Amino acid sequence: MIKNRGRRLRQTKVLRDLIADVNFSINDLVYPLFIEEDLEDKVEIASMEGIFRLGEKALLQEVEECIDLGIKAFLLFGIPKKKDECGSEAYNKNGIIQKSVRLLKEKFEDILIITDVCMCEYTSHGHCGVLHKEQLLNDESAELMAKIALSHAEAGADIVAPSDMMDGRVGLIRNLLDKNGFINTIILSYAVKYSSSFYGPFRDACDSAPSFGDRKSYQMDFRRKRDYLTESLWDLEEGADILMV
Repeated sequence: MIKNRGRRLRQTKVLRDLIADVNFSINDLVYPLFIEEDLEDKVEIASMEGIFRLGEKALLQEVEECIDLGIKAFLLFGIPKKKDECGSEAYNKNGIIQKSVRLLKEKFEDILIITDVCMCEYTSHGHCGVLHKEQLLNDESAELMAKIALSHAEAGADIVAPSDMMDGRVGLIRNLLDKNGFINTIILSYAVKYSSSFYGPFRDACDSAPSFGDRKSYQMDFRRKRDYLTESLWDLEEGADILMV
């Protein structure tokens, strides 16, 4: 005799709706915005049909259209006019993301602004941190991620989202934010991020492809099946509020 029947709880739509604990609606959506400094209007991204790099005017129009559709959360990526070896525009208080956050917060009410915290869009070499010769320096880069996150919080970002995958960066970000009074700024960590060709279109969108080598030494290796759990637990222990897979 069969005692356990999972199908009992799936018999009708009303029953399934009643006991569902995973629900999906427009409130779950986050809209990505690729913002290019000094761009007059907008330019379509070749590998992402229907998605554009946006200038200031186009940015405001895009966000307004999204709000009209019911989308209220936005993830901002910046493409600066100037790049250098240490990605200094990433933490420039008048950089493209910092200016965009202030602009959106002044223009629109009741929106949620998430900012990507990384350096690949800002470095002349395209790697996610600072280099010594051709070696990426983890600790020095992680310190800069905290500096970037603070500049975003100061501009008005609700959530900072480190995507660089430097070890220890979440803890450094949390400490620096708290030290400067941003105890309520949320950290959304890219906790599980594999070195993958799936990022090709993003690199087109942000001009962030490495000029040499790859990111296999700091992004996760898909052949290691338990790293996702280790990296996630580390980020939680360091103060991440939300984990992204």
